[in-house]
Amino acid sequence: MNKQKQANFLAGKCTTKIFQQFLKYDLHRYIDDTFMTWNKSEDRLRQFLADANTWHPNIKLGYTIGKSLPFLDVLLTNDNGQLFTSIFHKPAAEPYVIPFISDHPRHVFNNIVKTSLQRAIRYSSTFETFNYERRQIKLTLLYNGYGS
Repeated sequence: MNKQKQANFLAGKCTTKIFQQFLKYDLHRYIDDTFMTWNKSEDRLRQFLADANTWHPNIKLGYTIGKSLPFLDVLLTNDNGQLFTSIFHKPAAEPYVIPFISDHPRHVFNNIVKTSLQRAIRYSSTFETFNYERRQIKLTLLYNGYGS
C-alpha cells in the first residue's frame, strides 16, 4: 500500500472510530475532509477537538467553526438551525471557464454549460439560491465568450 493510501486508511479508521465513539451527530467524510454538526456549546466543541488531537500521534485535526463553511464544492450555511446549501466558488477559479474561442471539441463547451446548471440545481437548497447561481453562470459564460 502506498503512503497516500495508508494515510487515507489511517485517517478514515481513526476519525470514524473517534467520532462514532464520542458523537451522536451528523458526520460526513471524504478522504481527508470531514464535516460534522454539533449542538452543544462552542467551548465543549473546542475541548473535544483539543482532546481528539491527543488520541493518535500521527493525526492532528484542523478545524473551522462557524455558521457557514465550505465542504468540497458545497457551501453549507446554518441559519438558526436550518441547513442551507449553495455552490462554493474558489476565489482563484472565478470567473473563468474554458474560453469559447479555444481549440477544444464542441461537446466540451456544451458540457460546461450543462454541468454548471446541473451543479446549480443539485447544490442550491432554495430557488432563490439557484436563480442567483444561474445568473452567475450566465455572466461567467458571457465573460468567456459564450453566446447569449
